[in-house]
Amino acid sequence: MSLIPEVKCRRCGETFSSVRTRCPNCGTRRVAQSGRVPGVTAGTVKGTAAYDRAASNTKWQAIFGLILVVAVLIAVIVMVSTSLDGAESAAQNVVPTAPVTSNDIPVVETAPTPEPTPTPAVQSIDIMFYTTKYTEENGPTMWVGDEPLDFTANAWPATIENPVYKWTSANEDCIKLTPNPDDNGKTCTIECIGAIGGGVKVTVECFGVTSTMIIYCREK
Repeated sequence: MSLIPEVKCRRCGETFSSVRTRCPNCGTRRVAQSGRVPGVTAGTVKGTAAYDRAASNTKWQAIFGLILVVAVLIAVIVMVSTSLDGAESAAQNVVPTAPVTSNDIPVVETAPTPEPTPTPAVQSIDIMFYTTKYTEENGPTMWVGDEPLDFTANAWPATIENPVYKWTSANEDCIKLTPNPDDNGKTCTIECIGAIGGGVKVTVECFGVTSTMIIYCREK
């Protein structure tokens, strides 16, 4: 057995005497092992403040790691539980509801009947010749052969919309009436065509209300 130790080439793996500085096979330089011993740090020596701090840090690191593991486990449990509850709710909602059948015949509501427009309520009618109002008590005198005169009928109240007037003569042989169609008979042209004693009654009617005057027919 050789007293000189052998070393192994780090390149080709050939073993050779440790006395040599290079490998006889490939010529690779042998690296001598360091004889230095690493120094001792204060944290590894018991009884020192550094050693106590290192031990305390190691203890807190272990506690923090344990807390972190517990928190992760709780979070996983909560997520799994929520997922299971959602799956059960979805499964319950999937169940279809049977359609509701009814034998009732739907009632179709008819449109409401519009209320009829009320007929305007005429209170009175004035028969006028310009600014003079005539009645049976103060009727005008007309002469045969004179020019016709235009009389006007005014229904009251004045708020009545579109009043329609109808004129009539009790004796058409003596009094001729010509209502004006452009104003619904509001104006009427009256002509004396014959004489008669006692006068002729002329009547104007509007929405069921009448007014009369006496016209006295005379010969010239």
